[in-house]
Amino acid sequence: MTAENIPPSPPDTLSSIGDKHILSDPNALENGGSVIGPTKTEDLRSLYLEVLSRRGSSEQLLFDIDLEYTKEEEAKVVKILDTRLFTAVLLSTFVLNVDRTNISNAVSAGLPADLGFTIDTVNSANQVYAAIFTFSTLLGGIAGKRFGPQRFIPFLMFSWGLVTLAHALINNVGGYYTVRSFIALTEGGVIPATLIYLGTFYKSTELVTRLSWFWGIQSIASAVSGLMAAGLLQLDGVRGLEGWKWLFIVDGIFTLLVAVWLVAYLPGDVTRTRGRWTKYSSKGWFDQRQQTIAVTRTIRDDPTKIKYLTTRVSWNDLKDALTDRFVWGHLILTMISLTPGTPLQTYLPTVIKTFNYSTFVANALTAPIYVLQCISMVLLGWHSDRTGDRAFHGLFGAVWFLVGFILLRALPATSGKGARYVGALVAGSWPQTHSLNIGWMTENTAGVGKRTVASGLIIGAANIYALWSSQIYRSDDSPLFRRGNDINIAFCAAAVVLWLLLKWQYVHANRTRAERTLALSEDERREVEARMEVDGSRGLLFRFTH
Repeated sequence: MTAENIPPSPPDTLSSIGDKHILSDPNALENGGSVIGPTKTEDLRSLYLEVLSRRGSSEQLLFDIDLEYTKEEEAKVVKILDTRLFTAVLLSTFVLNVDRTNISNAVSAGLPADLGFTIDTVNSANQVYAAIFTFSTLLGGIAGKRFGPQRFIPFLMFSWGLVTLAHALINNVGGYYTVRSFIALTEGGVIPATLIYLGTFYKSTELVTRLSWFWGIQSIASAVSGLMAAGLLQLDGVRGLEGWKWLFIVDGIFTLLVAVWLVAYLPGDVTRTRGRWTKYSSKGWFDQRQQTIAVTRTIRDDPTKIKYLTTRVSWNDLKDALTDRFVWGHLILTMISLTPGTPLQTYLPTVIKTFNYSTFVANALTAPIYVLQCISMVLLGWHSDRTGDRAFHGLFGAVWFLVGFILLRALPATSGKGARYVGALVAGSWPQTHSLNIGWMTENTAGVGKRTVASGLIIGAANIYALWSSQIYRSDDSPLFRRGNDINIAFCAAAVVLWLLLKWQYVHANRTRAERTLALSEDERREVEARMEVDGSRGLLFRFTH
């Protein structure tokens, strides 16, 4: 075998998340590498045949634990996934965030005044949105698993497209609360379903970079939304409609079109990439060998993925996730670190407008901020995957955000609008660490069912914080929001501490488990190994990455 070849996992070794093949020596586990095994060759082959027993016979021999393939062959498979699958996923999240950003553009264009309320009502509606969105995310991963993400994602998109169009019908505060409630209900499940979906195609060492793109493209969507708003808001009065209603009409139509296309396009897995309604991709994305590589590489990376198609989330999975202190560490980190982002994103055009820019210019000036955030986020995620470090990269992002809000708070009211815009630019372009946090939690959470629940929980945590963050910028604190920025600075400082604390917990847990493993007798060791798949990330031989 040449050095270019990727060797198969030896039959009786332990396989780990992150494509690290860990031997039985417990000392080899000191510095991380999440153990999932032990898994024997025939066990995996038999299980895969069972999973695919109801499909065509040509698909039943795809998994080959003895398969050898070059790095170039794997890179070609990943390139196909990136160009054919991931671009469609990015389009779905782009559409999602255009709508979520349009509300801030509509607020800057006078939506509250047109409907007869103030930004305090907008804040209250955001709280309702956060509560319903969080509830929807908790069910989204489970429902996506049950019905198939390739079906569930387009269904949700079509639903929120209809609700987006309904924004053009509202004419009072009651209508506003209604549409924001239904938009939360229909949008909430798509992100956890997407996370599960991506996890079946990519290895865990590839996910953080792609999750960074996933959230980075949301920043691009925000930038595009700002540019769209700069143009569409000028339709104010056309057909008797306010400019912000035209914003939602155009967005809603685009969303419905994309949803219909995704129904026909998204595959269930690498074995089903033929188009549904057209002859486009009728031959599939991969040839036979590429399919075998695509299936085998992800299962070598994490053998539990072989059960993805048949595993259903159980009450034990729910209990396991809810009582895992490390999962809770990531949830708390999510809520604290993202809190300052809600007031800034919701009122960014409004804040920039206070720098003596017009409504149209203020919306357009949000675009550079969001583009820079996408770039910084993707670079941070890429470097994290390249180095294998999670905590210190997250710490870097938290410090950046802290510095940005200190600048916004420290600048005097007499500062020129250019200097104040730079402050908003620094704060708004921080490399959002949510994708990094999710990737870190995912690779440290073993078991398909538990990981599914944890994915829903962390997306829920990434929205429930709006219950309090939506009240940080208040009308009596505008236009400089001094009090609000003091609160944001406190949350950013807390996030800095939490990134360090979570790393320390993982390091301490690995060290403690390594010491306990060394003290085991041979019989105890065999008993622990026999329970590894059941124990998952709570198992004594499981080691966390950090």
